Amino acid sequence: MMTTKTTASRARGAALIAAIAAALALAGCASSPTRFYTLQAPPPAALPATAQNARLFIEVSPIALPERLARPQLVVRSSGANAGTRVDILEQERWSSPFNNELRDALASGIASRLGATDVSRSGRPTDQPVYRIAIELREFDAAPGDKVQATYGWTITRSDNAKTGACQLTVAEPVAAGIDALVQGVQRTVADAAGAIAASVAGFKNSAAPACQG
Repeated sequence: MMTTKTTASRARGAALIAAIAAALALAGCASSPTRFYTLQAPPPAALPATAQNARLFIEVSPIALPERLARPQLVVRSSGANAGTRVDILEQERWSSPFNNELRDALASGIASRLGATDVSRSGRPTDQPVYRIAIELREFDAAPGDKVQATYGWTITRSDNAKTGACQLTVAEPVAAGIDALVQGVQRTVADAAGAIAASVAGFKNSAAPACQG
């Protein structure tokens, strides 16, 4: 009888320990909520009326980028001894949509805003106006908290009515302070730099035979 009681007591103790562990795990999850970030920075100041391009149409294709980045989690370079060889995927720090979608939306919005143009990527193409088709590739991307964000963007612009095309590339680096908020702001700045350069390319292409490249 004593053996039976001891076994039951041990079983109850094990169950109690398991319940406490589960409660602690849930408490840990509750104390570390998932945070979501966007690349959509505030729009630039409005362009002067003489610089608006109400009849300029652009079409931004889905962004090509390394497969490791095509996810909602932030991907950052590891710190310390493994900084040169390892990246961390931050489960609790996420973009509001997969990074490739965030990047496409932010670049398209930034380019259109700077040009005063219409993005027809999701609204249909006009039949009586040329469309500047923009294909963008994020060729290199390195985000190191407390250090910098560095990115290399390449893009081609093709005019729909005469098939003229041109290509450009830009490498930008933005220093960032410690913390994920500062890192995200650094990524936003690289996107703004790229949007400005691509918009300048489209404007140059509109007025000449080839896009103007910066950087």
